[in-house]
Amino acid sequence: MPDAILELRDVRSGYGEGIVLDGVSASVPKAGSLAVLGRNGVGKTTLLLTIMGFVPLRAGAVFFAGEDVSAMHPHQRARRGIGWVPQERDIFPSLTVEENLTVAARKGRWDLDAVYSLFPRLRERRTNMGNQLSGGEQQMLTIARTLMTNPSVLLLDEPLEGLAPIIIEELTAAITRMAKDEGIALVLVEQHATVALGLTEDAIVIERGVVAHRGRSADLLKDEKTLDRYIGMNLEPG
Repeated sequence: MPDAILELRDVRSGYGEGIVLDGVSASVPKAGSLAVLGRNGVGKTTLLLTIMGFVPLRAGAVFFAGEDVSAMHPHQRARRGIGWVPQERDIFPSLTVEENLTVAARKGRWDLDAVYSLFPRLRERRTNMGNQLSGGEQQMLTIARTLMTNPSVLLLDEPLEGLAPIIIEELTAAITRMAKDEGIALVLVEQHATVALGLTEDAIVIERGVVAHRGRSADLLKDEKTLDRYIGMNLEPG
């Protein structure tokens, strides 16, 4: 795909002797967005970890901005412009919010003013330590800290999991702004299909380590039979 910022070609990866992903291909255009859907344990998080280089490739390739990054270490991929937002909210608990944000910052569009505009709660909490934040605020901080590295593509691993409805509303608004107004490409892994499909342009569904369905998010959102077949009733947060 010539205009792809991120492309996976026949990716095969796993842990130890086990294969989790077996021939997965997908691409994200510049400023595009991709939802990665599927039931628990099908390989969604493994897909993101493979893109970042934390899980080794057994076959296939990962391309970023037209460059084959398959042999690069995770920190090299991050420097190229791949931003990783892990599910674990891996912040520095003994640093303030502002220190968390500036510790790995790189010059670019996303500076303190920009991330505080996106997440006003963080401006209010900027002198609080990381361990003094709620779970939702920690998730905002994790995303904001990754934005401060000024990535071209953002990998989000279940950013809404376990959060209160008001926080989910704030985060979905921020993700929408990033995708539609700020031109950041997104890969979103999310258990709740209707939310993920509402935030993205394209979608793939992973089943038993392969891509079982791909298409436009808006079309899949209307296809209740396919959603029920591959994802079941886990459609909305609650």
